[in-house]
Amino acid sequence: MGEPIIQIQHLFKTFGSGDSAVHALDDINLDIQQGEIFGIIGLSGAGKSTLVRCMNLLECPTSGTVIVDGQKFVWMEPDGAEGKLRCISERELRLARRKITMIFQSFNLLMQRTCLKNICFPMEISGVPAAKARQRAMELLELVGLLEKANAYPAQLSGGQKQRIAIARALATDPKVLLCDEATSALDPTTTASILDLLKDLNQKLGVTVVVITHQMSVIEEICSRVAILDGGVVAEQGKVEDIFSNPHTDAARRLVYPGGVSLEQYPTGTRAVRVAFNGGTAYQPLIASLAIDCGIKVNILGADTREIDGKAFGTMLLGLPDDPNDAAKALSYIRSQPNVSAEEVEYHG
Repeated sequence: MGEPIIQIQHLFKTFGSGDSAVHALDDINLDIQQGEIFGIIGLSGAGKSTLVRCMNLLECPTSGTVIVDGQKFVWMEPDGAEGKLRCISERELRLARRKITMIFQSFNLLMQRTCLKNICFPMEISGVPAAKARQRAMELLELVGLLEKANAYPAQLSGGQKQRIAIARALATDPKVLLCDEATSALDPTTTASILDLLKDLNQKLGVTVVVITHQMSVIEEICSRVAILDGGVVAEQGKVEDIFSNPHTDAARRLVYPGGVSLEQYPTGTRAVRVAFNGGTAYQPLIASLAIDCGIKVNILGADTREIDGKAFGTMLLGLPDDPNDAAKALSYIRSQPNVSAEEVEYHG
């Protein structure tokens, strides 16, 4: 694997000072590879929007390094014990932002311009001749499936159509990275699915790297190959989506992956159970039925939070163990012998 297209190294961002200071980002380290769809997820206030705005310097970090496509945007230079933050010049940044563009939850379209002229706008700023800009804008309208809306105004579009125009505008400068800050949060589920399909299609056709900022785990499931989970300005976990879904290690990851939770707390003290984790099998095994048929042991389902990603099963299930110690041991052994399944015995003590 080559050099990452985005490198974030020891990034800190603090708003304010003294007792009222808010530490939005705390020692963030991320590598995002060329051509991947990378997700950044967290609850409200986790710091995810601040992080993405630091990637293109819409927000200047307090300290740390940001490198995009081999070019340093900000970096630390030795200056006493702590070092000093350096930034590229305004002119260099304007040019660099052509290769790392952004779409927003609120679309940010120019309401007095047609869809065609909205897409032409960044090319006009870059000095592209009008005829060439118009030709490119028409190509992008066709790419996002809205060629017939060239002369329509944003007020005449649905939310999904507005976001498609915003995506087309973001692609006008042929960027290498597309930053999506809660780009589907204002859309209904059906429209969200269509926008995610479009982003996947653009990723495959154009090779553009997509960074998705969201609080919706369903978006991560649908589109991302890798994910970083932010919690209180810190990267709690990062890795392949399927790995984190099959075995989240931190409380922050578990809250996002299994928001309903699978807990023994509502059961009497002394309740024994086995927590089963489905780790990406091709289909949900008829575990309960096969346990009864093969071992003659019946168990109760105390709780479950499972889902399917790319045809693979992930999630956890809490099964009440029989009172008989021999039957309980036999059931646990049988469950552990199944493919793509792991299990641990748990007991509620109140």
